[in-house]
Amino acid sequence: MSSLPDITEGRAKMDHPLIAVPTHDEMIEQLFVRDLKVYVMGQLEPVQAKIASAEEKTIDGNADNSRVARLREKMSEHESFRTWLAMKRESQRQLWSTIGDSVERQAADLEALADIPEPKGSVRTNPDFVAPDYILSGDIHLMPGGNAHDDNSLMQGAVMDRGGAVYMLGRNGGMLNDLRGQTAIAHALTRFPDFKPEKILDLGCGIGTSTVPAAMAFPEAEVHGVDVGASMLRYAHARAEHLGAAVHFSQQSAEKTDFPDASFDLVYSCALFHETSQAAVMNILAESKRLLRPGGLAVHLEVPLLHDNTDAWVELSGELEAQYNNEPNWRGALTADYAALYEAAGFSDVEIGYQPTSQDARQGPYRFGPESEGVFRSWFVASGIAR
Repeated sequence: MSSLPDITEGRAKMDHPLIAVPTHDEMIEQLFVRDLKVYVMGQLEPVQAKIASAEEKTIDGNADNSRVARLREKMSEHESFRTWLAMKRESQRQLWSTIGDSVERQAADLEALADIPEPKGSVRTNPDFVAPDYILSGDIHLMPGGNAHDDNSLMQGAVMDRGGAVYMLGRNGGMLNDLRGQTAIAHALTRFPDFKPEKILDLGCGIGTSTVPAAMAFPEAEVHGVDVGASMLRYAHARAEHLGAAVHFSQQSAEKTDFPDASFDLVYSCALFHETSQAAVMNILAESKRLLRPGGLAVHLEVPLLHDNTDAWVELSGELEAQYNNEPNWRGALTADYAALYEAAGFSDVEIGYQPTSQDARQGPYRFGPESEGVFRSWFVASGIAR
């Protein structure tokens, strides 16, 4: 596991100068929350899995909804299970609390850093934009205000940036939090080593952690990123500028953008589907197909935890993730038949499997296969060609 930066590091030594730098006491709080989350996930959760395995043997039938409901009833009788759930949610709440306080203290400095006199890229927000219901129905990851929160500043983006690195426990590229983006681009290069896209779109780009890797891997390409949150996009633009990447961000839904047909050579997303609805996934694939030029590539990356509804504990875990971490479509995204969805959207040469995590898309590893190498060591990827 990658550690957070040393508490003595100043803003100039961070991965990019826009990220919020904690004081000594703030860092101690963040390290405590990180270690608490490691304990909850690494020590307490495996114990619950063992208890569930024993309880499941007393339940007849397959891992259908009634079986999962019965397992939950049995697990709820265990005090350790109830305690684990409470700590799971509270550790996440504490994460955003300590990050938010630190970011708020630095608001003026961050806003000043976001004033880019001669930007390479751009940001386009829409005051009349209304985010989809599945975004507005709950604060995803329990982050107060959620992904679409906007207060005419870039503070929500700053909270997501610092909080995301702590939330991922440093395992997704340290403070850059960019391994998913690097891996998605590495997948494109695995399929087509000589791939030279002229125009690229990142759907659900958030604060641009998945978008900047495309701009760095293909510096001659025109790179765009869309998402629903104006604050996140303002931050994404400033962050990309500080990293030397020219990216054009705009506030739009991944289900329907305002770009013309056949505009892009590569359309991709990173961990977007499990934060949408099942209907939205189909719309996003259809939009990907519309936006791609003939021969263009769609790459959609997700967490490597897909399953087939045969394990009641895995199903219950997905249900709890949706409920206790506000992951609206966790179970649906992790049980979908992506080959069928891609084909229904009109793609050909569909590939479904796992791409090893890449630190640098231009350095690989360039291998792809049917077996996961483990969480944070590989990512599930589905890709297809527009014809």
